[in-house]
Amino acid sequence: MSHIWAPWRMKYIQEDANNDKCPFCFAFANSNDSDNLIVFRSKNAFVMLNRYPYTTGHLLVLPKKHQERLSDFDPEVRTEMTELVNRAGEVLGSIYQPEGLNIGLNIGEAAGAGIPKHLHWHIVPRWIGDTNYMTTVGETRVLPESLEDTYQKIKSSW
Repeated sequence: MSHIWAPWRMKYIQEDANNDKCPFCFAFANSNDSDNLIVFRSKNAFVMLNRYPYTTGHLLVLPKKHQERLSDFDPEVRTEMTELVNRAGEVLGSIYQPEGLNIGLNIGEAAGAGIPKHLHWHIVPRWIGDTNYMTTVGETRVLPESLEDTYQKIKSSW
């Protein structure tokens, strides 16, 4: 069994243990966007960095309203979120020049949704060969850039 020392996570764990709030709703309600990694706010949705990314630049597009299915939203909100997913791909392309993107929406716990009660898209930049032995054998992700640096790049390009 391998252990990785990650003391910065304790604050997140304790905050999560001390409230039953959705972490996305909690982040959205907080006005400090940089602390919550919120890149952009629109009328019905927002974009934020994934705090535990698969790769550098891993973004989330979320509705402001805490709902779990696409059918819970009217067409205006679904359209707005789709446009934000598109914009996220454009911004990531201009900054990181990925060779592809994974764009995913996991609806329900059985489909892999880590936070199933608040619908969210994942936009993950990908490069040929971006998985290596650390991920596949060591079950550890290596990210070449800090979240703070990634946030600044994406926020300024948005």
